[in-house]
This record gives sequence, structure tokens and C-alpha cells, in this order.
Amino acid sequence: MNSGMIAVNKPEGISSGRLVASLKKIFGIKKIGHTGTLDPFASGLMLCGINKGTRLSRFFLDGSKRYRARVCLGVETDTQDLTGTVTHRTGLEGLELTEEIIHNAVAEFSGKQRQVPPVYSALKHKGKPLYQYAREGKPVTKPPREIEIYEIRLEHVQLPYIDIDVYCSSGTYIRTLGSDIGRSLGTGAHLTRLCRTQTCGYSLTGACTLDDLESMHREDAFRKITPLAEAVSFLPAVRIGPELVRKVRFGQRLTLSDIFNQDTGSDNRQGDEPIRLLTPEGDLAAIVQWDDNVREYNYSCVFTE
Repeated sequence: MNSGMIAVNKPEGISSGRLVASLKKIFGIKKIGHTGTLDPFASGLMLCGINKGTRLSRFFLDGSKRYRARVCLGVETDTQDLTGTVTHRTGLEGLELTEEIIHNAVAEFSGKQRQVPPVYSALKHKGKPLYQYAREGKPVTKPPREIEIYEIRLEHVQLPYIDIDVYCSSGTYIRTLGSDIGRSLGTGAHLTRLCRTQTCGYSLTGACTLDDLESMHREDAFRKITPLAEAVSFLPAVRIGPELVRKVRFGQRLTLSDIFNQDTGSDNRQGDEPIRLLTPEGDLAAIVQWDDNVREYNYSCVFTE
């Protein structure tokens, strides 16, 4: 059974769910899921798990991401993007909006900060997405959440538009970032374009388009799937022997010495992050995580049969 992860360049104008539905048709597989949504108006990198690859989704949720975005100054919308209803306009004539001033305003958003999630988002309130409340005219505002902008660059200015490149923590809303930049400049703003270019070590340059996949023979499309062991290559790995593979297969307890006192050249060490356990052939046997309370490893997911 083909399992793993595939990087896809989602086109503008379709939902993340529709992208997954298209992949199911292309591969003839029912078990496919994405590791994080993109708004329908947005484009760019989406990682999708195939078969057993769907079990890996949790390891991508907290990964950092990079985006390119186009911000339109002078117009605010209720969704903070071009799909919403205009709520306010500010004329740019007479305002001092030099490239230096805009650059300095954008740079102010670098670092750790608290961001209020948009009322049009998939975050839940009492089990219901916020966008449903907003569409009913009963918007719910969530408390600010801590995010981090690791890097933010002003790429181009052609008023009323500015282009920015953002490298940020998971949970960052670029729509809200664009709106906040507009307010800091005294103009208001909304997003007109958004493209995710990187996440968890994957890059848009290595992603497949839907058109490419649809034009391939199914066997060629399957070759685009990254195998399980490589799909989470950002996690540390330990190659284990046949005896430990058997213990993993039956879900037996794993101690620190089980993992690191092998003839693998590994040191006695432990950490908080999950570890890939690889079979002698290099296949992914399991992902485990150290539990200091019981002094053994907990299984996050097992792939041996």
C-alpha cells in the first residue's frame, strides 16, 4: 500500500477540502487528509497525507511557515481579505507613505507578539467555527494568542499595494497581520493575495500542481509521494535492530536503554521532541516520545504490521 506525504501547490479559488477530494480521485484512494488548511482565495504549499501518512498530520501542526502576501492599503474588509465586504475606506492622497516609512512599519511586527484571531476563521467557539457566527451577524472575538514573526520583509511597494514575505510560527494569521500593518500606517488594509511557500522543511518549489498530477499516469503520480520515513525527516531518527522492531510491533514498553544502548552508534540521550524509529531497511517503524513521569517512551504512532 502506498503511504506517505505529498506536497501540492493549491491553486487560488478552491477550498482545501476540494483539493483533497481531487487527490482522492487522482490516486483512487479514500484515505487522504491535509496537514493544515489554506483559505480558498490563497494558494501555495499544502502537505497531504496518503493512507498511513494521515497519521503524521499532528507533527506538522506546530511547524513554522513562510508566506508571500499582497496587502492593499486604504481598504478594510470584514474578513480582512478580498472576499469580504468593505467596511472602511481611507484615501491615500496626502498621506506620507514613503517606502522607508512603510518598511519601518512592517519591521515593527517582527518578534513575539499577541494577535487577535479574525472573526472569520475556523477556530471553534462552543463547538462551532467562528466564521459561522460571523455569517449569522453574531461575530465572536477570541482572546489574543501569542505568535512569533521570525522574519518579515517588505518586498515591493506600488501603492496602494505592498508585498511582504513572512516567516512565522504556527497559528499566525497573515490576514490579520496585513490588517494590523494597515492600521499602524493609519490607512487600514486587507489581503488581496496569499501564497504559502514553505512549511516543516518542505518548499513550494518541490510541490506538484493538480494539473500535473491529473495529467500523469497513476503509477507516475504515486512516485511523487514522499515515503513515511522521509516525510518527517525534520524529526531525529534512530535505526533499531530486529529485536526492537518486534517489540514495537507488539506495543511493548520502550526504555531509554532500549533505544540508545544498541549497536547504532547513538549516545545515551533523551529529549522532549518525538523520535523516528527506523527499521534496519530504513522504513519507519514508529514515532515515540519520552515520558519523564514513567521513564519510558510513549508510542505516538506505529507503522509496523
